[in-house]
Amino acid sequence: MLDTPIEYLKGIGPLRAEVLKKELGIFLYRDLLSYYPFRYVDRSKFISIREVKDDLPGVQLRGFIESMEVVGQKQAKRLVVIFRDKSGSIELVWFKGYNWMAQKLQLGVEYIVYGKASAFNGKFNLAHPDIEEVTEQSLSHQSAFQSVYNSSEKLKFKGLDSEGIRRSMRALVSQLQLGHITETLSEEVLQDHQLISNYEALKYIHFPENPEQLRRAEFRIKFEELFYIQLRLLRLNKVRAHTVKGFVFPRVGEQFNVFFNKHLPFQLTNAQKRVLKEIRMDMGSGRQMNRLLQGDVGSGKTMVALMSMLLAIDNDFQACLMAPTEILAQQHFATFNELLAAMPIEMALLTGSSKTKERRVIYAKLLNGDIKILIGTHALIEDIVKFKNIGLVVIDEQHRFGVAQRAKLRSKNTHPPHMLIMTATPIPRTLAMTFYGDLDTSIIDELPPGRKAIKTVHYKDSKRLRVNGFMKEQIALGRQVYIVYPLIQESEKMDYQNLQQGYDNLVLEFPPPNYQISIVHGKLPNDKKDFEMQRFIKGETQIMVATTVIEVGVNIPNASVMIIESAERFGLSQLHQLRGRVGRGAEQSYCILMTGYKLGADSRLRMETMERSNDGFEISEVDLKLRGPGDIEGTQQSGVMDLKLANLAQDGQILQLARQSAQTLLDEDENLTLEKNKVYERQLSAMQESRKNWSKIG
Repeated sequence: MLDTPIEYLKGIGPLRAEVLKKELGIFLYRDLLSYYPFRYVDRSKFISIREVKDDLPGVQLRGFIESMEVVGQKQAKRLVVIFRDKSGSIELVWFKGYNWMAQKLQLGVEYIVYGKASAFNGKFNLAHPDIEEVTEQSLSHQSAFQSVYNSSEKLKFKGLDSEGIRRSMRALVSQLQLGHITETLSEEVLQDHQLISNYEALKYIHFPENPEQLRRAEFRIKFEELFYIQLRLLRLNKVRAHTVKGFVFPRVGEQFNVFFNKHLPFQLTNAQKRVLKEIRMDMGSGRQMNRLLQGDVGSGKTMVALMSMLLAIDNDFQACLMAPTEILAQQHFATFNELLAAMPIEMALLTGSSKTKERRVIYAKLLNGDIKILIGTHALIEDIVKFKNIGLVVIDEQHRFGVAQRAKLRSKNTHPPHMLIMTATPIPRTLAMTFYGDLDTSIIDELPPGRKAIKTVHYKDSKRLRVNGFMKEQIALGRQVYIVYPLIQESEKMDYQNLQQGYDNLVLEFPPPNYQISIVHGKLPNDKKDFEMQRFIKGETQIMVATTVIEVGVNIPNASVMIIESAERFGLSQLHQLRGRVGRGAEQSYCILMTGYKLGADSRLRMETMERSNDGFEISEVDLKLRGPGDIEGTQQSGVMDLKLANLAQDGQILQLARQSAQTLLDEDENLTLEKNKVYERQLSAMQESRKNWSKIG
């Protein structure tokens, strides 16, 4: 019954079916049934027109249409209806679909009207209200919770506004019988979590009779959505542990020990030691490591990566590190060169700018095993790059790479090398469990000793003179300053002008020869960009004016001030990343967020969060609530998101329950062969048919 084409549902037909398919992807009865309401309104009470106020969330009236008229010219045309009850009259207005509404409505007929009242010229009106004729059936449908569905202009034009969709849904739900709805969870899980049946959940999510029915329906559907995501990820993890064999690194050898005892520039934090221990256990276990390493900006992930590479070298393997930009790759190469200067380990840098002659030498030395550590950009995944024996792949700022790109590195040896995936963008716990649920996760939650918290302040443009004075004070103390402008693709030209204008104004305020200013942006050729970066790194310039190209990859301990212009145009995670470019040295560092005067509520919350907190994980949780999971950096590429009702920003507790339940199930019956668990095998198979399997490469 649920596989019946949607055009056969009462009230739909071929024309409406066509627009449902195009607008909402609804082809079958089952597709409509899983099109859930986005909110519910209280339709249990009627008020008189005399009682209408504009501060009510919605008003429900009962009365008659006294008159209706299409008024106005061209774009200003609208249908104006005078609606009356015993206490008075009110205008109902339709600006779109007015011809269709004019044909549908009849004078002298009693209607139920629901909408949000607003005042215009001293009178109240309702724009585009829900309206239906008073019948025995329509009155019986008035309940405390009436579902509201998202619609579109094309749907509304065909009579499928929220009310139209609800009528179609009622026609479908009234046909439903218990046998039509397959149960998708086992009796055991239903009882453990006191879940209602799938049949009840689907009925009550659309037509709840009371708040408790709605609560139980929502909980059941959210639990199931999250449960199957977790079951799939955890099962893939178990399968990978059994089937994907990894190289065994049994030794902690000479290179690691010499570096640790003689060349380590500072003592490792307890968090770094813990993570290194987890990595050593993985690489000695015989299974391929697939580990996500999270750590705030400046927490010491690079040191952990380097020491993991030394473990690979001690076991006669090569290692490589792939970074998303040339600047970051060069920074890593310079850092590694400095740290390993006294050790006999050959390294190479391979980027898009590497000359043909250099490349030939690198390719040959990689193949004969002379190069032990290769650092580079996307150039590493080219087919011509072949290793003698690659054993460890480190991917930095993993969200900048597609899954397929990471997969290419994985195929550079007969067995897949161990994978260490690093991110300085802290991932909220619920997202990490969902998008990286099949990876082992390590977190460096401790900054190196002696680091001072960066002081962050938010100023509006009126404080520009104060900021300029502060910059001069810091430069007089020998410090350096970053000034970052936004660069958003859709308005690249405007952004470039802003940056250039900002640079010109700075030159007037900070004239040579007393001050020197570097400028770096995406339009500069690479050689000029590198030249300006080097001048700043060497301290030849005191101010760096840049776009977000310096978000990652620049480590200049002497830079103590980060000024972010038009800060309201950045997301929280990007603001936090930019702030992390300072605070690398022993001196107190500062981040100044400059904005315009008019800020929306979300922008104000972002500024307040940045001023209050230096904790990347706390910031990421606020970011998730503000932007939603689909917009968080790096999550859209995962292909895991298939949530219609559950919300990762709000349903963390349900996610935790669902994950525990899936883990318990797999611990007892890993292959889902028990009769009671056959339902899960069927569901997972159905999910798998429509999804490519990237799980093995994180």
